[in-house]
Amino acid sequence: MLEVRDLSVARGGVPILQGVSFSLGPGEALVLRGPNGIGKTTLLRALAGLQPPISGETLMEEGAGAYASHADGIKAQLTVEENLAFWARVHGQEVPEDLYEAFDLTALRTRHAGTLSAGQKRRTGLARLGVTGKPVLFLDEPTVSLDRFSVTLFADFLRDRHLAKGGAAVIATHIDLGLEAPEMDLTPFAASPEASGGADEAFL
Repeated sequence: MLEVRDLSVARGGVPILQGVSFSLGPGEALVLRGPNGIGKTTLLRALAGLQPPISGETLMEEGAGAYASHADGIKAQLTVEENLAFWARVHGQEVPEDLYEAFDLTALRTRHAGTLSAGQKRRTGLARLGVTGKPVLFLDEPTVSLDRFSVTLFADFLRDRHLAKGGAAVIATHIDLGLEAPEMDLTPFAASPEASGGADEAFL
């Protein structure tokens, strides 16, 4: 489903990770660990095809991946329901009725996103993952702004609705989501000071 071979990536033209390799099959997840600045976000962006790597390759069916960043990706002037309907149309999907319950959004369906708390906005943003139809998810600190109950909701969604149905996920997070998933510490893959060849993705 996803195979990463000897991938090296740069941030702002400076190589930061080199020689990253792993593979994921249906129903599998990988948790990326490492200190701030090690390159978790840059690696996820490269895996999702949002910036080119320095070297190496990512093998995945074209159009199979979806990337979720720190941004919630919702419109303040639209209701929760309208936001999810918009993203469902973008991906040619329907909004499952039980998706609102899965993210504790049932009572918020008709609320404008601009009136929601940070955690409620985050749950709405994460609910978009349920309408992408993409089998491989690249998740960058998905639980930012979430309380413990909401973290559990997200972990349940990931385990029971995505992975259990044959999806895969690569997750950068500092917390324990309670998933039975291997962890990869990116510290050993930090690029050496002598590494060169990075492209400045700001111009791509």
